Amino acid sequence: MSTLTDVQTHTVAPHPEAPTTSEVNSDTPLKTTFTVEEIQALLPHRYPFALVDRIIDYVPGKKAVGIKNVTFNEPQFQGHFPGRPIMPGVLIVEAMAQVGGVVLTQLPDVPEGLLMFAGIDKVRFRRPVVPGDQLVMTVELLSVKRMRFGKMRGQATVDGQLAAEGELMFSLVD
Repeated sequence: MSTLTDVQTHTVAPHPEAPTTSEVNSDTPLKTTFTVEEIQALLPHRYPFALVDRIIDYVPGKKAVGIKNVTFNEPQFQGHFPGRPIMPGVLIVEAMAQVGGVVLTQLPDVPEGLLMFAGIDKVRFRRPVVPGDQLVMTVELLSVKRMRFGKMRGQATVDGQLAAEGELMFSLVD
């Protein structure tokens, strides 16, 4: 099996079957938000690794914006760091990947299997994320190859300030 970086990808255009706002009649509004219960129906993650509380904006085949309300009672803050709780960068990246997972699970004709996080590139952390913050994550689908490999661009902000950004790769495993 090739590594994800060896796979040639192509730019993803909106799926031809994905409805646009103008194509959806007024009786069938385009779904643009997801509750935590709807997210749990799409993703396999559960506490303590369910890191998306709500999708507040969703564009089929293109992007999603999700939020994570960071609270002091989360288990990582017991040791990261005592007296100065900071959300670990790996969890910020995982939260962005989960928002991307919502976009991926909604693509038409996605084969059965588990979408796995396959890699990260160009990730930078710009400010700490601490309890009380609301992390707003925007993840845009960049490319897909054979509905099995792909790349997304993610940004996480707090109060409009960039907290983290990077490129996320995924792979579908049977």
